[in-house]
Amino acid sequence: MLEARIQSFELAYRMQMEAAEAFDLQREPQYIRELYGDTVHGRQTLIARRLLERGVRFVQLWHGAGQPWDNHDNIFQHQKLARDIDQPIAALIRDLKERGMFDETLILFAGEFGRTPTVELGEAGKETKGRDHNPYGFSVWLAGGGVKGGTIYGATDEFGFKAVENPVHVHDLHATMLHLLGFNHETFTYRYAGRDFRLTDVRGKLIKEIVA
Repeated sequence: MLEARIQSFELAYRMQMEAAEAFDLQREPQYIRELYGDTVHGRQTLIARRLLERGVRFVQLWHGAGQPWDNHDNIFQHQKLARDIDQPIAALIRDLKERGMFDETLILFAGEFGRTPTVELGEAGKETKGRDHNPYGFSVWLAGGGVKGGTIYGATDEFGFKAVENPVHVHDLHATMLHLLGFNHETFTYRYAGRDFRLTDVRGKLIKEIVA
């Protein structure tokens, strides 16, 4: 236990020593900074590429502070949020391809929920154009890292409310992502409270149709 704690502190120290250089975007050419855009999301996404380039194995970017995607009053706010993130994401994919990193980098773009196709009613007499959470039908997309490009898997009903064609459980998504990272989800376990646990619990299947 003590050795593990010492190693975690040493890792934190090494990360701090490397951070100043990795986060210095002025080291990037002007055309790269313009490609990502001079916005908070553009800078964050460019930092993500720099971290990946330096061997960081997992990078998470969160988008929506101040103007969250989880909006129940005005769905049109999502248009601005989509515009904010569209350029940085496109730049990241292009940049990874040009550097030969795309095929070995798995990108997941997702939110926690979908949105209902019907308006969410607010307080009596208050007009609202929001949408409620919808766990029954929503989309995520994957790119790079062994994913078959241009593949659409699954569909909702005509109303856009519930997945009716090839529904994918979150454990199926995790099983597929683990496969793309080189792990068999049925044998990839971690020890907790005296027994082995799987990230996919007792279910989950590989979605072979999206694997290149």
